[in-house]
Amino acid sequence: MARPIWTGSITFGLVIVPVKLYSAVREKEVRFHELHDEDGARLQHKRVCSADGKEVSYEHVVRGFEVAKDQYVVLTDDELAALDPKGSRSIDIDRFVDRSEIDPLFYDRAYYSVPDRGADKPYALLVATMEEEKKVAIGRMILRTKQYLVAIRPREGILTIETMHYADEIVDPESLEDRPKAARPSAQELAMARQLVGTLVGPFDAGDFKDEHREQVQELIRKKSEGEAIEAPREEKPRHVKDLMAALKASLEASGNGAREAKPRRKTRAKKKAA
Repeated sequence: MARPIWTGSITFGLVIVPVKLYSAVREKEVRFHELHDEDGARLQHKRVCSADGKEVSYEHVVRGFEVAKDQYVVLTDDELAALDPKGSRSIDIDRFVDRSEIDPLFYDRAYYSVPDRGADKPYALLVATMEEEKKVAIGRMILRTKQYLVAIRPREGILTIETMHYADEIVDPESLEDRPKAARPSAQELAMARQLVGTLVGPFDAGDFKDEHREQVQELIRKKSEGEAIEAPREEKPRHVKDLMAALKASLEASGNGAREAKPRRKTRAKKKAA
């Protein structure tokens, strides 16, 4: 049974909605421990001073920010604690925006919020209003001594709260070294690409997609733990396609739509209005 990780309230105007927060995502990954290959014992990591090579106990560890090569500004725990945001238990809605205004790049981690004791009616009111208006609420919250920008949106009758990146955390694509070069595909290439896309169109069902690599690692662990023989996987060589048209035609043939030749769209001239 999942337990709430945060309790507080969502406020908009003078309306207060007490809520409890649950993690909406449970990441699954195979975790390994570092072992000594000779005896299989777990390894321990020690803090060693780079100057004298001696081990440093935790009470003598301080945090420093590098301002130049090998030059650090040391900050004490008390100095950092004084700057921690106050432990507010309120998510204050700053504004409501259209869903299309938020670039998915800004979303970080998702949580479910459910009404706390006695908050069912104001919670249902907020959900119904946001669903009807098709709006997303933007606010701020403090979680584990850190202030987050958050987006609140209804999903199947539940308000989801998603932490967001700040604007200065998003990498400007103009700063990329290898930006795509301007290229004009031919009308025939566009027509064939549209036809190929059409063969791959379908509804999104998250259950159709699985972490195949994680499953393969888990299967390898099972086989080795049970003493089964392990076969080396075959290495697939990467395919390099030089002829774009040939690749499009081969893809259409593989999908069973290669017999029908794709035709480029023709621009229709506007009919002259009668005088």
